[in-house]
Amino acid sequence: MSEMEVSGYGSWKSPITSDLIVSSTIGLGQIVIDGGDIYWIETRPQEKGRYVIVKLAPGGQPVDETPMPFNARTRVHEYGGGSFTAGDGVVYFSNFADQRLYRVNEGAAPQVITPEAELRYADGMIDRKRNRIICVREDHSVPGREAVNAIIDISLSGMEAQRALVNGADFYSSPRLNPDGSRLAWLQWDHPNMPWDASELWVADVLEDGSLSNQTRVAGGIDESIFQPEWSPAGELYFVSDRSGWWNLYRQRDGDIEALCPMEAEFGLPQWVFGMSTYAFESADRIVCSYIERGFSKLALLNTTTGKFEKIETPFSKIEGVRATSGQAVFIAASPTEAAGIVRFDLNNRRFETLRRSSELTIDPGYISVPQAVEFPTENGLTAHAFFYPPHNRDFAAPENERPPLLVMSHGGPTAATSPTLRLGIQYWTSRGVAVLDVNYGGSTGYGRAYRERLNGNWGVVDVDDCVNGAKYLAEQGLVDGNRLAITGGSAGGYTTLCALTFRDAFKAGASHYGVSDLIALDEDTHKFESRYTAGLVGAYPERRDLYLARSPINHTDKLSSPVIFFQGLEDKIVPPNQAEMMVNALRAKGLPVAYVTFEGEQHGFRQAANIKRALDGELYFYSRVFGFELADAVEPVPIENLN
Repeated sequence: MSEMEVSGYGSWKSPITSDLIVSSTIGLGQIVIDGGDIYWIETRPQEKGRYVIVKLAPGGQPVDETPMPFNARTRVHEYGGGSFTAGDGVVYFSNFADQRLYRVNEGAAPQVITPEAELRYADGMIDRKRNRIICVREDHSVPGREAVNAIIDISLSGMEAQRALVNGADFYSSPRLNPDGSRLAWLQWDHPNMPWDASELWVADVLEDGSLSNQTRVAGGIDESIFQPEWSPAGELYFVSDRSGWWNLYRQRDGDIEALCPMEAEFGLPQWVFGMSTYAFESADRIVCSYIERGFSKLALLNTTTGKFEKIETPFSKIEGVRATSGQAVFIAASPTEAAGIVRFDLNNRRFETLRRSSELTIDPGYISVPQAVEFPTENGLTAHAFFYPPHNRDFAAPENERPPLLVMSHGGPTAATSPTLRLGIQYWTSRGVAVLDVNYGGSTGYGRAYRERLNGNWGVVDVDDCVNGAKYLAEQGLVDGNRLAITGGSAGGYTTLCALTFRDAFKAGASHYGVSDLIALDEDTHKFESRYTAGLVGAYPERRDLYLARSPINHTDKLSSPVIFFQGLEDKIVPPNQAEMMVNALRAKGLPVAYVTFEGEQHGFRQAANIKRALDGELYFYSRVFGFELADAVEPVPIENLN
């Protein structure tokens, strides 16, 4: 074995390059099982982020169901999800360019089945008995009016008029028919709630003509969040509720609500997108389910007759999108050392088979940093959570007395979570000698409702405190250099980043990826789904305008003394470009080092390979100039203003 080269942290040469990441990585999403066929979504950076529906038939190879230029992505709630469904070998999907529904038979060109209109569709299911799709529709047809959401039906031919089955609430999701088509369940919620704050489970009888009667609320309310209703093969209604303080499994039986396996674990997720699934019926009395304990996903089998809960050993630390049929379950899974993949679990021989990987790269373990779960003290005597990735590169060691720079990552949402899985975007840093702390600050999911509610009324405070305290904790342990701390984040994580740089003095640099700088502008210029989100996170507006002003970094640039780089998609409707531009202009005026990198054709988040590469390399270049370390490889420079 060759001797390790001694080189300063940040200057290590790594095989995990931005070119490697974008050329060999795809995104994986929504799984649908139709008979023996398995479908899933692939997001391909090399095709400008196109969402492609892929089909795997028994004994066959994966094939694309949606040809160029079709992009199977819906914009309902802007974040989408649940963009397709399948039945009897026919796929129905939403096309991003026009938001119309299309039907595609194997080998045939997609055929449009909805009219040209300002309408969007998501979360559909097929009602075979009545030859229709039941789905969520979002109506943007009236200028100046807030979009109108409803659960509707559409004939499979598309030749009949659409009909609203349920309307009146602000939001809907998860329409689900029972096995004989006689009852429909769904979720709904109203402003100012988000679905993880307060949502309701409803059911109704389905009449012969397909209309509904006897609509009844089953569960949910102002202090309860409901997730993923499903009907058992026997026609019993199952769902996830956090009424105990944890998202656990329940069912309705003989008019009563029964808890199935009470645990301090999360069987639910924040419904940022449609089509999420953590459990599925493999048979009449057996559920395959995933759940989260202390940030790690687990897999189990639940016998609904005996109540036996059997934990299954897996190599995975994240499991989502669970679907099942007799003898098998299919889900998306990843581990600390393996990238995400579509995984099939054979329940009979208890074997896992990867059907498709998000990356076919084989990375030498000598370049992989394995995450360490970290709990650290934070404000008010509480504990917060994170995953620490120390620098790791088999070819390099740092000088004896040097400590690595630390990059703190603040996830988006903010109601979301990070997970301890192999993400090449993190290994890009650690293999170059930069430590990473991926923080699940108070407000994150996966640790119970009370932890999630720490952020209520405290956005820009609790999240910032936890990121700062996590960084300080590592510095006090001697694991990182307390004088070279940086923070980065996208969307809500970008807001946390800007708040940390403005209102605290721990970090010496930062990167905002499509982040919020002005809470008032965000409140006044965002889409329906999030239009009341800040009321819970900050306070009612305009009544608590004082809080919005106090917590908006744009109003306090006099307190900012650290360099910042901004990355922004120019078609972002969730955090429009003016959010970044206001901050950049303020930093310019103050004479602070600042860089602003924009991307044509990108919305909220970057999907195109060239832009993902540019953002990674640009951020590395920025820190190298700020912290003064030499890069092992040349990267395209980013223009930095006010840098001497």
